[in-house]
Amino acid sequence: MLIGIVGKPSTGKSTFFMAATSVPVERSPRPFTTIKPNRAVAYVEVECVDKEFNKQCNPRSGFCVNARRFVPVELLDVAGLVPGAHEGKGLGNKFLDDLRQADVLVHIVDASGSTNEMGEKVPVGSYDPCNDVRFLEQELDYWIKGILDNNWGKLVREAKLSKKNEDMLTTQFSGLGMTKDVIVKVLKESKLEDKNLADWTEEERLGVCKKIRHIGKPIIIAANKCDLSTGWDNYQKLKKTFPEYVVIACSAEAEITLKGAAKANFIDYIPGDRTFTIKAELNPEQKKAMDIMKLVCDKYDGTGVQKCLNAAVFDFLHYIAIFPGGGNLIDSQGRLLPDCFLMPQTTRAIDFAFKLHSDIGNGFIKAIDYKTKQAVGKEHLLHHRDVIEIVFKKP
Repeated sequence: MLIGIVGKPSTGKSTFFMAATSVPVERSPRPFTTIKPNRAVAYVEVECVDKEFNKQCNPRSGFCVNARRFVPVELLDVAGLVPGAHEGKGLGNKFLDDLRQADVLVHIVDASGSTNEMGEKVPVGSYDPCNDVRFLEQELDYWIKGILDNNWGKLVREAKLSKKNEDMLTTQFSGLGMTKDVIVKVLKESKLEDKNLADWTEEERLGVCKKIRHIGKPIIIAANKCDLSTGWDNYQKLKKTFPEYVVIACSAEAEITLKGAAKANFIDYIPGDRTFTIKAELNPEQKKAMDIMKLVCDKYDGTGVQKCLNAAVFDFLHYIAIFPGGGNLIDSQGRLLPDCFLMPQTTRAIDFAFKLHSDIGNGFIKAIDYKTKQAVGKEHLLHHRDVIEIVFKKP
């Protein structure tokens, strides 16, 4: 699972990345501070099943606090995109290509309106952040269309060999991580399943690319810098202007501050919470900072960073969390419920078996729902927070 962090320069993409991953990266108000993509692990929150067993889990990766399990996902922060990126402006083609394998995109928008379309600093509130949403849509649409146009002649020739449109386009866009199911849905919605490619108009080709972007590269808007003077009003404007998007009020700087204070043992703070508890004596400057953090969290219901990650995985990709079961839920190292896998909501028992290991999938006999003790077959659809034991024949 790969979440791409996108947007124009100087909106706080690298700050969001650092807030989500705790990995230090270079940050600067100068455009194009990030050139080489940053890649690291962040976490999404799952209600842990350990509470059902009255025990405390011991994750192999991630962590768990009070039955709140934080499961690792990958984040990719690419350099800022500017208008004309799909034509190569600002090294845009390279940056867009870095996003090929991203499953979902988080668009970091400067809700304060303090950076123009090139990422240059302007007076707070003087720039309309709604422009950035339209710009990113257009750049992604034309980038995808460029991929299609580059091989259009070849695709038209192959169409004459009676190859299906869905098969040709699936092959064409496999490098973007598009599945055949996505392509079939796009063609059906466009009413182009059976129309000869040679007869497609430019408008139809662009329309298909727009749908591929919409379905295959879903976008969440992180209205960053909401804590600045014009941030809240622009956040509301973004929600009203783009009702089809999930827009989340966000302050990546506040998240970094809170995580830093928690690491220094000044406060108790769990990512995603709107509250924190001061646990140490603070000097006047520290107290003032924490008072500001409290105001931010109260107004925006937290910093928004964890909300964006959770929404990306569960609300947009509709993934479910599956825990391997078996025995007494303890692995050979003595860890209780050590693993939690994020899987598509269409996951069957046999899919989960192969996820664990190819030998387990090949030797599949049955699956057992650890909570109900009921045996199920390979085609059984799994559900969020299932605990599943796979019984298999060893090779």
